[in-house]
Amino acid sequence: MELLDTTFMIKLGVSAVLGLIIGLERELKRKPVGLKTSLVICIVSCLLTIVSIESAYISEGSDKVNITMDPLRLAAQIVSGIGFLGAGVILRRGNDSISGLTTAAMIWGAAGIGIAVGAGFYMEATAGVILLIVSVEVVPIIITYLGPKRLREKELSLRATILEKKEIKSIIERIKAEEISIENIRIKDLKNQQHLLELKIIVDFRKKTVDIYYTISEIEGIKDVEIESL
Repeated sequence: MELLDTTFMIKLGVSAVLGLIIGLERELKRKPVGLKTSLVICIVSCLLTIVSIESAYISEGSDKVNITMDPLRLAAQIVSGIGFLGAGVILRRGNDSISGLTTAAMIWGAAGIGIAVGAGFYMEATAGVILLIVSVEVVPIIITYLGPKRLREKELSLRATILEKKEIKSIIERIKAEEISIENIRIKDLKNQQHLLELKIIVDFRKKTVDIYYTISEIEGIKDVEIESL
């Protein structure tokens, strides 16, 4: 293999673009496997494929394929086995949101980078790490500011205790008047003649959760408020 080969860079770049497209589609639908997770999986999958193909050749400049052994048989088992470790960091919280997917993908990606370096593909592994870091840290920031409006919003879970039933409708209208979109509403009667209002709200990502708490807690008719990021 040449010291400087642009073929693998093109492949990794294309995989990053395709992963970005898949991630954006999932992100717009607010699915657990989002932008960063898809980018990690696409880039590392491409990297491991490059390593598998190049490792089939015995020596530099040889066009003969080694069919007597599989040098990546053990590496394949590592990729499969690392999935169990990644699964351990995926959590389902009480509010039905899932966290840890990007971390699980990064664990799997780290295994792929290690295999690439072990096979002697230093340039490919370096390029993969750079793309992974850019994909996880830089790309989401750029997409947040330049992407669709929905990517510049965040979801919050709101629980409020209402004193009077007749005030529920007006309280919901007051919340909407604060430039807060309501995606889901759940109302539950409590034993003490009070009422529990559970809302899934969408706000601008620049708004601080504590400021939203102060705003809603000052609405007349609300006894107490609980807000949680999803």
